[in-house]
Amino acid sequence: MGEIRAEVLLPTQELRDDIPFFTKVLGMRMDMIYPADDPSVAVFSGHGLRLRVEKGAAAAPGVLRLLTEAPEEVAEGRRDLTAPNGTRIEVRPLHEPLVMPETVHSFVVRRLADQAPWIIGRAGMHYRDLIPDRLGGSIIASHIRIPDGGPVPDVVHYHTVGFQLIFCYRGWVDLVYEDQGEPFRLHAGNCVIQPPEIRHRVLYASDNIEVIEIGVPAEHVTTIDHEMELPNGPANPGRVFQGQRFVHHKAEGAVWTPFRVPGFRSRDTTIAEHTGDVAGVHVVRPEGAASPWTQHGSDILFTFVMEGGMVLEGEGRAPCQLEAGDAFVIPPGMPVRYAKATQDLEFLEVSLPGVFRTETVAR
Repeated sequence: MGEIRAEVLLPTQELRDDIPFFTKVLGMRMDMIYPADDPSVAVFSGHGLRLRVEKGAAAAPGVLRLLTEAPEEVAEGRRDLTAPNGTRIEVRPLHEPLVMPETVHSFVVRRLADQAPWIIGRAGMHYRDLIPDRLGGSIIASHIRIPDGGPVPDVVHYHTVGFQLIFCYRGWVDLVYEDQGEPFRLHAGNCVIQPPEIRHRVLYASDNIEVIEIGVPAEHVTTIDHEMELPNGPANPGRVFQGQRFVHHKAEGAVWTPFRVPGFRSRDTTIAEHTGDVAGVHVVRPEGAASPWTQHGSDILFTFVMEGGMVLEGEGRAPCQLEAGDAFVIPPGMPVRYAKATQDLEFLEVSLPGVFRTETVAR
């Protein structure tokens, strides 16, 4: 196949008015113009774009968005312009800014038995939303599954996030990360955090793989990196990505210590330490003793029940029997009690920030 070029067609009524705008104001290069005696067509290129401005063309003027790291240096600092031919020009930052919405606190219980729909998302993976209101856009928690194992049709990509956790709930999945060496297998019970903008790729999954994914904020940009190949080298596992280090926490050999709520113990994934206290992640089991009523001071406190069951009691709420696959969010300052925990209970707790106060409440 021979050379192929793509260009965007824009209309004009008077080409001579558009030439100085596209060349001098927008800084593009004029590559072609004709006919010589009375030009009606001009082709401009620049900023990764090729434009064909044609007199009387049956096309809409459209919107041209220029993305730049220095908006003040383009078009004399103007952010919104209109070309003589009617094309609107928007000058915007090259990188989408990370917007962290203020948390809208609420008490949330999401039960697997309620049969919330599974939505087919990126790379053919199935998603179940664990926090439907997303606390005002501050967080998204997804239960993700891939029914059929094998190669995953993923590509090297990264996320513009404040925090992101992948916890392997069932099965296993093969992953590869920027500067972290060769691909590795993430087994059930283990987790990784994906620091902001770390390049990564999902390679291969077992049958019926299930993971819990937490993203902050709820809406964040995923960018495909067409240039980077993974694994890359040499490895630099201690690299800091916007204040966070990559963590691959393994259940095997983890240390169990008393949990913040009496009557339970937990294994700390060390994620708080490696994110500068942005977030904390604990796997929790009952210790045998009855649990008192407590209240916490975390901005976001999310819990996913992985095994067994318990009764969640909340002030002003009817007791809720929870089983594996259920999730809940407790707002700060709300008295709650984790009651009637089964011996095989195990749950995942994710908090933002990583360290916060928990107080026993007299009832």
